[in-house]
Amino acid sequence: MILAGDIGGTNTRLALFEMEDKCPRVIVERTFASREHKSLDEIVRQFLGEKGSTITRACIGVAGPIRNRKSKPSNLSWVVDAEHLATLFGFDGVTLVNDLEANALGLVALEAKDFFVLNEGVPDLEGNNAIISAGTGLGEVGLHFEGKMRRPFASEGGHSDFAPRNELEIELLRYLLRQFHHVSYERVLSGPGLFNVYKFRRDTRRGEEPAWLADQMQDADPSAVITRAALAGESELCMRAMDLFVSIFGAEAGNLALKVNATAGVFLGGGIAPRIIEELKGPTFMEAFTAKGRMRALLKAVPVRVILNDMTALLGAAICASSAELKESR
Repeated sequence: MILAGDIGGTNTRLALFEMEDKCPRVIVERTFASREHKSLDEIVRQFLGEKGSTITRACIGVAGPIRNRKSKPSNLSWVVDAEHLATLFGFDGVTLVNDLEANALGLVALEAKDFFVLNEGVPDLEGNNAIISAGTGLGEVGLHFEGKMRRPFASEGGHSDFAPRNELEIELLRYLLRQFHHVSYERVLSGPGLFNVYKFRRDTRRGEEPAWLADQMQDADPSAVITRAALAGESELCMRAMDLFVSIFGAEAGNLALKVNATAGVFLGGGIAPRIIEELKGPTFMEAFTAKGRMRALLKAVPVRVILNDMTALLGAAICASSAELKESR
């Protein structure tokens, strides 16, 4: 039995898998609110206590950099330690991977129904891939083609400097610099980032905030409220904030495609993209994606798809754990 995990700033998901013909089959899965727990240890203990299963190996995808088999998730106060987990729970082995690397590994387990196509493109069968995922934070990963397969390599590209493209975005950068010492793409392209974009438009008098909207944001996640109001057409301010968010999302996805030469395709992962597909389907995203001067023709040929299967990272973590087990048994 394999334990797979996906640690995010909002949720931590754990699942038990069995491997059947090299394909992971989920036995049980559960989601925990990350900030309601003091550590991953606490969550694993609760999860396994309920299931009482014997684990041979574990792989945990972590939203943060990994060094020396340890990681501090970017949006949590925890420290995740592979050796500690193995010792504490008696696992044969524990592997830590970047959460976007786990997503990349999980792509092989998906089917056509697990994607929504934004741009068919003309895929280069020997090219690289990339994934950009907006959720509680912003994750980016590349997949390098190595002759027979594509091998993922993790990055912390979401924390790279936000690069404005026009006067409006220059004003957005100035606005954010008054609040943050460093303005990364994650400050814009994430759940909290959407709220930052909304506040920029509101505070610079680019839209009126109705009282009902302010009240709702007091009682619920502001980004979720903004998204609902934008998609329903209930607030001009929310709609314009979403337009700017989608444009910057497209621009940074295009940047990533250029950086890793992702001619085989770019995938949009994370929790936000599937919720705003109606916005992504419009011209704004792909116009920003391809607006790269002399590289426009190259990017127009890049397939762009939204990952709809929210189990992708867990599937990838299970595949990673299984691969590690196979390597150690040889």
